Order: sequence, then structure tokens, then C-alpha cells
Amino acid sequence: MTDAGTPKSNRGPVLIELDDAPTVTPSTADPVPELAPLRAPSAMERAAVFAARKPSVLARWFWRLLLALFVFVVTLTSYDFVAGLIARNPALGYGALALTGAFVFILIAIAVKELAAFARLKRIDTLHKAAVMAAADGDLTAARAVTDKLQVVYKARDDVSWGNERFNERKGEVFDADGLLQLAETEFLVPLDAAARREVEAAARQVAMVTALVPIALADVFTALTANLRMIRRIAEIYGGRSGTLGSWRVTRSVLTHLVATGAVAVGDDLIGSLAGGGVLAKVSRRFGEGVVNGALTARVGVAAIEVCRPLPFAATSKPSVSGTVKRALTGLFGQS
Repeated sequence: MTDAGTPKSNRGPVLIELDDAPTVTPSTADPVPELAPLRAPSAMERAAVFAARKPSVLARWFWRLLLALFVFVVTLTSYDFVAGLIARNPALGYGALALTGAFVFILIAIAVKELAAFARLKRIDTLHKAAVMAAADGDLTAARAVTDKLQVVYKARDDVSWGNERFNERKGEVFDADGLLQLAETEFLVPLDAAARREVEAAARQVAMVTALVPIALADVFTALTANLRMIRRIAEIYGGRSGTLGSWRVTRSVLTHLVATGAVAVGDDLIGSLAGGGVLAKVSRRFGEGVVNGALTARVGVAAIEVCRPLPFAATSKPSVSGTVKRALTGLFGQS
């Protein structure tokens, strides 16, 4: 029941007619904007992300236990084999025992070599951290300790012998930490930096060329992995951190983890477009565009490897430019845009 003066509420739909409203039909509507296609990750990007991925605790324990079980089974099987052979034929049994002993000796030698490689890598890493701290604190005593260790590292290197002599002649004239470290960097590391840049350029050129010219599935991934592993190992050797198989993998993991963590693993289209006509090549040939991408990312990995393997931080000299390195590596390989 409602009052006489209260209007009834309208509970139905309300229709508002606008005479001046424009009529929009499918034929007169604005076209849907065309989104730029997303570029699929390149082979080098996929390889870097895969190699830098940190295994889980469960996976680490799986491989440790599997290795321990494998060594246990091989040892027990070898012992039973040699013991049984000695019981049947002493001459053959002791011959097998001698071969087994020689094999174990080689394994121990390989293990010692790997441990020495890890020690060299740790020495370079410790030297780098000490130089950073000495420069930050302005500690001349610490800087002199760093340069003394640097001379020990390079005392047997013929390619830096002239720089070692010049450093010995001039180090007494420097009385501040920054100046002493920069003098050591100039005299010792400038020729090594040039050699490392040549390794990076050669690796980038190889990866780009194989990716562009070899239309075999997974060939680009295999080439990118092998070329980058070889490049990182050579850079470590150039700076005095000669490494074995496991040491090379450790350096590679450190480099790729740094790239992934900083987001530098992806090559931007702005970089691609400015290098060797990459933008035009990507439109003409997908393989050529992929080659430029993989070459650019290889150069980026190489520059990161130089920073990781270098015993002193960049101060007196500038860090190599990724774009400049790729331009030198790929100039003339694909032509210019």
C-alpha cells in the first residue's frame, strides 16, 4: 500500500534515446591495431637460461648419491674381477691389477689438476675482490699487496714481461692506491684485454655464421654452447685463471648466472637493428636475423666473462662495449643496411 502523493517506483529498464549519437557498425569501426609479433627467444638465450638455472636441493642430492653408488659398484666389481682373475691365473690377474692401478693413478692426477684449476680461479677472484676493497678504502698498503700478487701471477708470462719491467720502474713513483692499481692495470692487463676481445669477436662471428648458414635443427644451440664454453675457457686462460673441465663449467655458470640475474641475457631489438643491418636481415631471412641475435648475445657473454676473469676491475681503461664488439665481429659478414 502506497501513499497517494508518492509516485510508483519504476523497476523496469530505462531506455535513453540519443538522436545525435553516431552510428557505429562493423564496417565503420576503427580497425583493431596490429600487435607486433613477439620475438621468440634465440638459441643463445635459451642456452644461457638453461645453463644458469640453479638445480634444486633434491636434484643435487640425486646426482651425488648416483655418483657415489656408481663409484661403489665399479670399485666392488673391479675388486671381484681382479681377485677372481688372480685365483684362476696369477699372471693375468696381476696384469689386470697393474692396469687398474695405472687407471686409478690417472684419475688421481686428473683430480689434482682440477683442484689446482679451482685454486687458480679462486686466486684470481680473491685478487679482484682485494683490488676493489683497496681502491674503495684508498689503502696503499693493500694496493701494494695486490700488485705484488699480480706480479707473481704473471712472472712467467712472456706477453707481459715488458709491462712487468715498466711497472717495476714506475711503481716507486706512485703514492696512492688508485694510481698504483691503475698503473698495474695499464702495464699488465692492456695487452691481455686486447687478446680477450679478439677471442670474443671470433666466437661471436662463428656463432652468427653457423646460425645463419646451417639450417639443421639444434645446430645453432650446439654451436652456441660449444663456442661460448671455448671462449670463456680461453678468456680465463688469457688472464691467468687456466681451468680444467670442472673449473671451466664453474666460470661459465658464474658468467651466465650474472647475465640472467641482471637481465642482460636478452638482446634488445634496438641493439639488433644497429648491428650489421640486423633489422633488415631479420625481415629478409629469419636465419640471418637469428644469427645476428646469437652473435650479439655471444659478445655479451664474452664481455661478462672478461669482467669475471679479470684480476683487476676496470679503472684506467674502459670496459669493452657490447655493441662495438659485435660491430667489429660482424662487419662485412652479413653486409650493411
